Amino acid sequence: MRKLNFTFVLLLLAPLASLAQQAKVYKWVDEHGTLHYGDSIPAKYAEFPKEVLNDHGVTVENLEGKKTPEQIEAERLEKERVAAIELQRRADQALLATYLSVDEILMHRDRRVELFQAQSRVTELYLRNLERRMQKLKSEASHFQPYSEDSDAPMIPRELAEDIRMTKDIVARHERNLMKFQADEQQIIARFDGDISRFKTLKGID
Repeated sequence: MRKLNFTFVLLLLAPLASLAQQAKVYKWVDEHGTLHYGDSIPAKYAEFPKEVLNDHGVTVENLEGKKTPEQIEAERLEKERVAAIELQRRADQALLATYLSVDEILMHRDRRVELFQAQSRVTELYLRNLERRMQKLKSEASHFQPYSEDSDAPMIPRELAEDIRMTKDIVARHERNLMKFQADEQQIIARFDGDISRFKTLKGID
């Protein structure tokens, strides 16, 4: 019986508790500085900052009004600042967890640089071979128009012209690759130099 009575009381109180949670009193100041109270907010004041009060008139929640463009921009910049700080914190943690000394960073850097240097050496060797091939093709083409100075020379065979065109394309492609390898090498060096500088700062090394 006691269990039944307790359940009955809870059922009676539940709607009252729900009404108490739904009932809100708002406080806001209009554009003239006049203070207003109400259980609802007129549409013309919807964008104004407001406070939610409890039964004792104590502020329990602050509702922001419409933000100005300046406020929105300031919040955006603050979020970017906080995100940058967090990214730096994580990067610092990873740096300290990866290396124990500056020598370790230098060793890792040199290994990475060597990979790009090896790629560059292979590409340079291939380009030298292509250059020799191009010189040979040009020598053959010198007997034909439009490479020959003899106006009576025959037109260059299609196969030879196509071979020259393809070789030029391959040379250009490998020259671009060589420039990329060299640029990547410099980027790696710059990145590791930054890591070394940051590591010294975190460790208090002069």
